Amino acid sequence: MQTFIFGIYPYIALSVLVIGSIARYERDPFTWKSSSSQLLRRKQLILGSVLFHIGVLTIFFGHIVGLLTPLALVEMAGISLATKQILAIIVGGAGAAAALTGGFILLHRRLYDPRIRATSSTMDIVILSLLLFQLILGTLSIFVSLQHLDGGEMVKFIKWAQAIFMFDSRAASYTEGTSWIFTVHIFTGLTIFVLFPFSRLVHLVSGFAAPVRFLLTRPGYQIVRSRRQSPLPHRGGGLASKAKASGNRPVAGPAE
Repeated sequence: MQTFIFGIYPYIALSVLVIGSIARYERDPFTWKSSSSQLLRRKQLILGSVLFHIGVLTIFFGHIVGLLTPLALVEMAGISLATKQILAIIVGGAGAAAALTGGFILLHRRLYDPRIRATSSTMDIVILSLLLFQLILGTLSIFVSLQHLDGGEMVKFIKWAQAIFMFDSRAASYTEGTSWIFTVHIFTGLTIFVLFPFSRLVHLVSGFAAPVRFLLTRPGYQIVRSRRQSPLPHRGGGLASKAKASGNRPVAGPAE
């Protein structure tokens, strides 16, 4: 199980995440949305959504930076492993508190509001519940990390994460001897990656990609579509030109 969870399952999860997302976007582009329920009822949505998204994004980027930054760069920056560990606990704990508060608000709204429940799919409830379970696991893992403030446990997972992207066959061995809660935490996170293409979580990709695509590929002009039944007359033969030829001032006609 150690080899499967830490050495094989990451590649399965990442492959399903990438290939499944591309296939969904190409096959069913109109399902690529967040399916917002704001029009049905705004109650609890704003507070829960803001707290949840801020917390989750803080944790996500914290994990990306914390796990994928080479240890050599951390040392060059003059940051000790103990400092990095404490910083991860503080930032991760704050993000988890915000995400859990917002997540429970959203889950309560989705389960106990009849209108929202009627429009919620099974996957909506499953993925939100799984995210909350993952957040609880991450919060509990803080208590284990507090017993290893030297950063030793953290280094194991940094080496593991970087080994996965370097296709290092020894990746699973770097996590030997770690607490069971980290194993469950990693397994649950990878499972969320597997379910990602089949849930509303795909809107997160649009949230990051759309602004970049807009800035890089937008044309340098504005396209305007008109409802006119016939094209406008040539500039040289319009009302102004005819009025000038007759010596009269042009009279504005009704707006079309």
